[in-house]
Amino acid sequence: MPRLGQKYAIDVEVIAKSREAYQAEAYVASGLPAAPAVMVGSEIAAQGPSISDGGLEAVIRRHLELPPLES
Repeated sequence: MPRLGQKYAIDVEVIAKSREAYQAEAYVASGLPAAPAVMVGSEIAAQGPSISDGGLEAVIRRHLELPPLES
């Protein structure tokens, strides 16, 4: 995340909570994703243990209205 934040000059905010906090009724009611997850703006870019750099970068580029990277 920090590497992509630097590459695209975007702010990266990391939020870490205890397992109990993520399972609390208030957190579940908030509508935020369960950890681990990555959000770009209000879009859930990835959730779960398989967060890929390529997929995350594609969402960041779309959010910044940049063209997709060529394969």
